[in-house]
Amino acid sequence: MEMQQFYYDNKIVRNFLYASIAFGVIGMLVGLTVAFFYLFPNMTDGIPWLSYGRLRPLHTNAVIFAFVGNAVFAGAYYSMQRLLKARMFSNFLSQLNFWGWQLIILGAAITLPLGITTSKEYAELEWPFDIAIAIVWVAFGINMIGTILKRRERHIYVAIWFYIATFIAVALLHIFNNIEIPVSAFKSYSVYAGVQDALVQWWYGHNAVAFFLTTPFLGLMYYYVPKAANRPVYSYRLSIIHFWSLIFIYIWAGPHHLLYSALPDWAQNLGVVFSIMLIAPSWGGMINGLLTLRGVWDKVRVDPVLKFMVVAITGYGMATFEGPMLSLKNVNAIAHFTDWIVAHVHVGALAWNGFLTFGMIYWMIPRMTKTTLFSQKLANFHFWIGTLGIVLYTLPMYVAGFTQAFMWKQFNPDGSLVYGNFLETVTQIIPMHAMRAMGGTLYFIGILTLVYNIYKTVKAGSAIEDELAEAPALAKISKYQLKGEKWHSWLERRPIQFTILTTIAVAIGGIIQIVPMLVVKSNIPTIASVKPYTPLELEGRDLYIREGCNNCHSQLVRPFRSEVKRYGEYSKSGEYVYDHPFLWGSKRTGPDLHRLGGKYNDNWHFNHMYDPQSTSPGSIMPGYKWMYDNKPMDFSLIQKKMEVMQTLGVPYTDEEIANAMKSIDAQASQIEENLHADPDFVKSYEESKKNAAARGEEFVPMKNREIVALIAYLQRLGTDIKVKNK
Repeated sequence: MEMQQFYYDNKIVRNFLYASIAFGVIGMLVGLTVAFFYLFPNMTDGIPWLSYGRLRPLHTNAVIFAFVGNAVFAGAYYSMQRLLKARMFSNFLSQLNFWGWQLIILGAAITLPLGITTSKEYAELEWPFDIAIAIVWVAFGINMIGTILKRRERHIYVAIWFYIATFIAVALLHIFNNIEIPVSAFKSYSVYAGVQDALVQWWYGHNAVAFFLTTPFLGLMYYYVPKAANRPVYSYRLSIIHFWSLIFIYIWAGPHHLLYSALPDWAQNLGVVFSIMLIAPSWGGMINGLLTLRGVWDKVRVDPVLKFMVVAITGYGMATFEGPMLSLKNVNAIAHFTDWIVAHVHVGALAWNGFLTFGMIYWMIPRMTKTTLFSQKLANFHFWIGTLGIVLYTLPMYVAGFTQAFMWKQFNPDGSLVYGNFLETVTQIIPMHAMRAMGGTLYFIGILTLVYNIYKTVKAGSAIEDELAEAPALAKISKYQLKGEKWHSWLERRPIQFTILTTIAVAIGGIIQIVPMLVVKSNIPTIASVKPYTPLELEGRDLYIREGCNNCHSQLVRPFRSEVKRYGEYSKSGEYVYDHPFLWGSKRTGPDLHRLGGKYNDNWHFNHMYDPQSTSPGSIMPGYKWMYDNKPMDFSLIQKKMEVMQTLGVPYTDEEIANAMKSIDAQASQIEENLHADPDFVKSYEESKKNAAARGEEFVPMKNREIVALIAYLQRLGTDIKVKNK
């Protein structure tokens, strides 16, 4: 049989690997900074682009899409070429994939600290970046499918099944979740509102974890674990069951993030049922990975690569058992909105994604540089300090979560809350946050160790950018050879049919869950008293989004005795019909705000936003001093914003849009008048006038500053229906 010579493209793999390492360091450093905000909330006092609310989404995006995303591309490009016995389909598409992805990451690193965000978790980037992501992702998909079509290997190996599913699912999720109408170059509104937006977002948010952090890593596991162990995959049949059941079931599980919310019960229950079913395929994959190492446990004890992979697979098993358990309503009632969820997420992120990436890097780099790893001892040190870091990070967060949940729900014999002041639960868990920061520091030391080890390895080696390989051309198969062929073997020879079937399996769940929510009006009963936001409140809401307030505060009172007692009447779906986007939040570092309107006067909000500790001693909320600066708020887009909202079905009249500035002035003037009721405000206000005059600056009335718009929004929250504030 005639052999064909060709070259594997190692340069693209190397580029993605180096980018993954670099962004891993940056993303984890930002995460460590965010962790220390819980201990020192004002450590960047007065610097808006270094505030907690803006850095937290930067951390999640940097770790998920920059660190993990680049690792996925590196691992996929390396393994695909060797599994398919072919160079990547297009050098141009490979380069477009790499440079396009890095430019998107750079854009995120600039815009998120500037407060340019959609607020939607894991999808915070604004619409120009959404378009860029779609283009780059399609380039990756075309490159992958083109390589599959020109392959020299008859059957498509299991790892590539997971890469195909990743490409299809992420494309569907990204496109449908990010349908929005632009207001300006860096501002848009989601086409979905309230409950609909929440369902679509968590269909995306949960499955971003499923199809960006899980399925591609399962593909990497199926390639790199057998390679590192020099053993075949434990069970080919189990891998078939694992793949098809996982991609079909996973897509249904998103609503378990919205239990006890205003989402209809049928959608919540579907999420619960399919989440429980997920245990089987998830653990099937874990078992297949761990049993691949049967017979080589002696090697595991000394090989740091295998150690990283064993802990990674174990972390995957733990996270995918805990996830379905958290979707049970009685467990979710305890865990949701607490730090338990933070612990759960980081078991998957630090162990499954982080450790599998580290093991893959330690395995790949020496082979791509024709050398051995500089130091096995340093790699082992990285493993042990990283493992200790994971333990010290997650265990305190579990304790913090349990503490929060039980303190929130505890009643006195007379029916009053034992801990009526939310701050009591905040101060109680500060020691746990300190331990979490210590664990994060250890994990960060581990990746710095990797950087040094890899640098010394590369320096000692010789890079192979184009690696010579040879394989026979794909020969035509005879009918005799096809005799007795199983259905899945038949499917593996037909990548187009395989891709179509995968698309159907992935799409079914989303269609059945989301379409009824969009077209059946009875799923979201309306409330006649609910009105659109005034122009000033709409601007204040956008400031709330800009500052990332939804990272710490929920706007969803669940129908629990403890929550109704603490916050007020539970939330109704009809209250959110004009919310583009929804702001239910996913964690309560601070109290829920859905019934905040009218609970405190304007002066309290004014003082609280400037110095939270002055109104709430012991608070870990930072101040937002830049919103008080002597500069006018920019209202130039308000009419365009209202027009977009009108397009989306919000019943603004043309007259209301035309008179938006008059409305803003009237409402803002009333708030400023209310502020003058406080003698301290009057005194500081007059002093600021004199100081501005002394500096030769034009004095901006308080009514024209950002803080007034934010106060207007906060005072509106939850007031459309008549409830008694607690």
